[in-house]
Amino acid sequence: MNPLLNVTGVSKFYGNRIGCKDVSFDLYPGEVMGIVGESGSGKSTLLNCLAGHLGPDTGAVNFDTRIEGMRDTITMSEPERRMLSRTDWAFVHQHARDGLRMNVSAGGNVGERLMAVGARHYGEIRDQATDWLSRVEINADRVDDRPSAFSGGMQQRLQIARNLVTGPRLVFMDEPTGGLDVSVQARLLDLLRGLVREMNLSAIIVTHDLAVVRLLADRLMVMKDGHVVETGLTDQVLDDPQHGYTQLLVSSVLQV
Repeated sequence: MNPLLNVTGVSKFYGNRIGCKDVSFDLYPGEVMGIVGESGSGKSTLLNCLAGHLGPDTGAVNFDTRIEGMRDTITMSEPERRMLSRTDWAFVHQHARDGLRMNVSAGGNVGERLMAVGARHYGEIRDQATDWLSRVEINADRVDDRPSAFSGGMQQRLQIARNLVTGPRLVFMDEPTGGLDVSVQARLLDLLRGLVREMNLSAIIVTHDLAVVRLLADRLMVMKDGHVVETGLTDQVLDDPQHGYTQLLVSSVLQV
C-alpha cells in the first residue's frame, strides 16, 4: 500500500528557536497518527506546517492527490492548496469558534463547505446538512440555530460536521477535546472514533492528553524541543516507552 502522506525533513525555525526540526514519516490510508508532547514541544508548529497554515523552512509534504498522484503541497499554488483544504483535507481546531462562522446558522456552517465544492441545490444542501447534524448528535431542529446558542461540546461537534461533510481523506486535529469537560470529552472521542472508522479517515491528531491518543491513534510520535524523540505503535510506546522523556510523560499521567 502506498502512503497517503509522505513527510520528509520538515523543519521550521523562529529566528534561532526551533519550531520543529527534520521531521519525516509516512501516513497510510485509514491510519491515525498521534503527536504528543508538552507545551512548546513543536507539535502544533508541525501540524500547521503539514496543513499548509505555516510555510516550513525545509522539507516536503507529499500528498497522494486523486488525479495527479503524489504532489508536494508546499510547492502547490495557493488556489490548489485552498481547493485541497475544501475537499480532501479538513482541519479541526481546538476552539470550535476558530473553525466556525459564528454568525451563520448550524446548517449554514455545514452547507457552506458543500457550496465551496460546487453544490448549488438549496434543498439538497439543507438535507445533507441536517443529516450531518444528526450524525454528530445534534438534533435536526437546531439546524437554524447559530453556534453561539450551542454548548462548547456541541460547537465542537458542529465543527466536525462542517469538516467531514465533503468526505475528506485526511483530517488534521489540534487538541480536539481541549477545554471540554471530561464527560463531554468522552462523548466526543467516542463520536470521533466511530467516524474515523466508518469513513476510513486518515488523521493526524495533536494533543497533550495521552488518553486521547490511546483511544484514537494507531501510531504515536513523541516530540520534545522541536524534535521527534520516539515513534511507534501507540500501545507499544505508551506501555513500554524507550526514551527518558516519554517515560516521564507516561509516569506523570500514571501519578495523577
